[in-house]
Amino acid sequence: MKNIFIFLVLTAFTLADINLNAQELNAKVNINYAQVSNTKTDVFPKLQTTIEEFLNNHKWTEIAFRENEKIQCTFNLTVNSYSATDNTCNCSLLMSSNRPVYNSNYNTVCYSVNDKEFVFKFSEFDQLEYQENQIDNNLVALLAYYAYMIIGMDLDTMSPKGGTTCFQTAENIVSAGQSLEFPGWKAFSDAGNRFGLLNDYMDGSMECMREFQYIYHRKGLDQMSENIDSARAAITEGLDLLLQAHKAKNMNRVAQLFTEYKRSELVNIYSGKGTTEEKNKAYEVLFAIDASQDNEWQKIKK
Repeated sequence: MKNIFIFLVLTAFTLADINLNAQELNAKVNINYAQVSNTKTDVFPKLQTTIEEFLNNHKWTEIAFRENEKIQCTFNLTVNSYSATDNTCNCSLLMSSNRPVYNSNYNTVCYSVNDKEFVFKFSEFDQLEYQENQIDNNLVALLAYYAYMIIGMDLDTMSPKGGTTCFQTAENIVSAGQSLEFPGWKAFSDAGNRFGLLNDYMDGSMECMREFQYIYHRKGLDQMSENIDSARAAITEGLDLLLQAHKAKNMNRVAQLFTEYKRSELVNIYSGKGTTEEKNKAYEVLFAIDASQDNEWQKIKK
């Protein structure tokens, strides 16, 4: 009996340790290859499985994640062209991640991006392996970059600048990507590419944006169930930081990108709710960041 008891205790501790050290991501991958249906397509189901396993089975950080704390994310790939000769996949990626809002059944988008230069080589029997100090496979670089961006963005919403270590690793991947001769990594080739967005987000003048991420999520959304008025007031006050981020660097898209994937949520926070002063401030800030969405921002005033 004593041996059985010791076995059960050890098993419980082992399971608890596994739970506390679960991988960070729960990624779902979808691949649309309808545009290349006239060529050999057996490679794409294998690509989907390989990407999912790579993202979900690798331990990206030393942070202890429980199973129910895994970050939910989706990778939607559209294959624009595929060369059976050299196995080059020219794709666009629509990626989004979310996290639960405390004491609610609501999930909020944490990070979303549309990468139109998601280009790599993959054959049916390829295996993906990530080694931080030796990145020579562009698909590995792409997926590792987005894994660290997803985790970093999530951590920034949980604590002030909590994702710094992840973003620094992503910067190392961007540096390695410069030598891979694939698009999307080069400095200054496109302000909205992987280099440009990360470089802007990590710029010292953009610390206000990272501070706003924390205020918006932890002091705003996460407090809605406790006191919706004070939570909205915190978000409204924090909008000054979002506007400051928009003005911090010429041509940077970080603040605008935030309003793009938070558009409906931002409108819902104020539409039919809050004071006139809050509504007016929210409208003015959001219009200043992206006037092209004025039809949406006008709903805030109602």
